[in-house]
Amino acid sequence: MRKILEIGGAAAAVVLVAFGIAAIVMGFNGRSTVRSEVSRQQIVGTPDMTPAGIAAEAKQAGLTGITMPTCSVAGKAVSTGSTARCFAEYMRVHALEATGGLVYAQMGRFQALPTAPKSATDGNGGTNDAKFAVVDPQTKQPVDNGRRNVWVTETALTTALNTSYMAEQLALFGIVVGVALLLAGFGFGILALGGALRGREAGWPISRLTSVKAPAVPVA
Repeated sequence: MRKILEIGGAAAAVVLVAFGIAAIVMGFNGRSTVRSEVSRQQIVGTPDMTPAGIAAEAKQAGLTGITMPTCSVAGKAVSTGSTARCFAEYMRVHALEATGGLVYAQMGRFQALPTAPKSATDGNGGTNDAKFAVVDPQTKQPVDNGRRNVWVTETALTTALNTSYMAEQLALFGIVVGVALLLAGFGFGILALGGALRGREAGWPISRLTSVKAPAVPVA
């Protein structure tokens, strides 16, 4: 029985160590891939991408009640998940500056006529009512709201940048899990092959010792 337990413990140790090594390798590969792909985009932060710089711009644009970035990527190459996320935060503020503080759902689909009633617009030159929209003379169709298209483009780019940040964090999590599996595997190996089971069985006969009977006293 002891031999079976030792073999089982050794097998579990080998499996855990193998999984640990695989997780660590995959984690480092994933992290390297993320950084390589982000670097290939040749993204560099603009001079205003500092907390002070963007705060001044937002104030000038009349933006209020928005979360401002606390990181800085001004003049820095975006080459990691963290810098990609930071750049995405600044892109959102830039998009809000372009849309007058409105997000996608708040903007009208079409470009509103200057004569359109305020109640039919989003308050920033957009409308959802085709009757009050600017019409393209060639296609005879309402003209799309350019500000809304800016927001769509910004959302697509920031989603990609935030995804790279998430991917890098998942890679880091895989490395941590791999280290934990390695430690667990080494622990199993030490317990199984280091004599822990034999030590326990060595004490087994002691618990089964019978008490020595006292000699009988002859009756007078």
